[in-house]
Amino acid sequence: MGKHSSAVTRSNNNRRSVYITAVGLLVISLGAVFVVRSFGSEAGADGFLSGAGQSCDDPTQVSLSATPEMQPSLESAAKSLATKGGDDGTPCLQFTITAAPSAKVAQELANSTDNRPDLWIPDSSLWVAQADDGESVPAVAVPSIASSPLVLVGRNTNFADTSSWLRAFGAAEPALLDPLNTSPGALALLAVQSERQRTSASETQVATVVVPLAQRLGSMAKPYTDPVALFGRADQDGSRVVVPASEQSFVKYQEDHPDAQLKAVVPATGTLTLDYPVVVTAKSDVEQATDAAKSLAAELLTDGAAQARDEAGFRDALFSPLSGGRGVGDLTQLPKPNGETIDKTLLNWTRLSLSTHSLAVIDISGSMAEVVGKKTRMQLTIEAAAGGLSLFPNSASLGLWTFSTKIGELGADYKELVPIAPLSDRQRTKILDNLKVQRPIPNGSTGLYDTAIAAVRAVRQQYDSKAVNSILLFTDGKNDDPGSPTLEETVRTLEGLKDPARPVRIIALGMGPEANADELRALAKATGGQSYVARNPSDLRQVFVDALQSR
Repeated sequence: MGKHSSAVTRSNNNRRSVYITAVGLLVISLGAVFVVRSFGSEAGADGFLSGAGQSCDDPTQVSLSATPEMQPSLESAAKSLATKGGDDGTPCLQFTITAAPSAKVAQELANSTDNRPDLWIPDSSLWVAQADDGESVPAVAVPSIASSPLVLVGRNTNFADTSSWLRAFGAAEPALLDPLNTSPGALALLAVQSERQRTSASETQVATVVVPLAQRLGSMAKPYTDPVALFGRADQDGSRVVVPASEQSFVKYQEDHPDAQLKAVVPATGTLTLDYPVVVTAKSDVEQATDAAKSLAAELLTDGAAQARDEAGFRDALFSPLSGGRGVGDLTQLPKPNGETIDKTLLNWTRLSLSTHSLAVIDISGSMAEVVGKKTRMQLTIEAAAGGLSLFPNSASLGLWTFSTKIGELGADYKELVPIAPLSDRQRTKILDNLKVQRPIPNGSTGLYDTAIAAVRAVRQQYDSKAVNSILLFTDGKNDDPGSPTLEETVRTLEGLKDPARPVRIIALGMGPEANADELRALAKATGGQSYVARNPSDLRQVFVDALQSR
């Protein structure tokens, strides 16, 4: 902060990419700068403001970075405050207001940028902790100058079950704004976690919805960042898309698109809210910056500013409903997540979002012919694998092997059916077609150990440094190949193949009562992977979800 005068300017910042180290935040944004100047009794030379008021020839300079949707309201309040400067004890302040996404500012503050503002207004307080520069977390001067609840936007036909966020997501096609880049996206994931205090939803139930969602959305080359574009998709005939977004963005969309067939709802469990705090980010003159924050916040509470805020689609800090029946009316608030929950949720999304480079290896030994209920283990395995295939996005790469004993080239226990390749429609068809024709080999044994070693080596040869590299190993039994190495020898070989910089993990999927859990656990552990055993056929799909979650 300092003392000087400057001309009114309006310019655009360049688009650029930034990574937030705490959770790998990728931000691509466009910012606009507005300078609001205090003037005396005469109109300024640039004509930006005019009107009466005691002269403030040497106003205090305050730089303010704010979330873009708040810029008009803040600019108006700063102008109003400028006209009062020096009157009845009103401070003489000149604000330079820069519009920039909250995640971008949080990263810049965390990196101790030389261009840090004196004040910052993010759209949600969840970003404040992300602005920790290693010395201190910025202080909140005013907890909230406005609010906007998270709502779910879509066509009425997609709201058959709004008893919870989790059920609403599971019954439609949720399109989340990037949780690592936008507050609505992050709050949508946090709402699913927060409502568990009221629904008692299990980790398994949450994973069944969130894991495929992360696989589908998180691995996109360009995550969603524009709510208006998503609203347009949700409004198409027959669309199953539902969009978690701020009430304010929905209200403005309705105003601009009066013929849209969209509605906004809040699930019965309640919702989280964007709260727009005023944060002191100055490293010097902190007290002066805090006073400026409170002066600006007070101006935003005047009757004129309150009306403008409501017209812009924002609620007050007490979450009072918008006028004219707009928005979703009265609402229930979910418990606000703490910093640990925020970090864990976003890190989990980052982990689940990584692309997949995997090899599915399926047991076709004689025991797979055993009937369980009305189907053989082989049929159940193929159905589970086919269903699991739908959980992988097109950006994933997948290949297929089968194994028993001496079924491959030169008497190998394994056979390559489909090489690892991106999951194009053609690749999916090749995998499914090959799965459907598989039959258990009469009297075939289970060459598990040799196959596990060969699979790790094969994936390592095609290693993808931008993806999670793994083997999905399906078996209903244990190794019974007399010519194979022992379990101890196999584990030592797998441990010897480990490379922390290029990990290839075995995700072992056992099926049925004869699957040897200890053996599978040892193989998986030797590679840093996980093992699961589905004792009942109905557990197979959940085992697949668990496997995807073990990344």
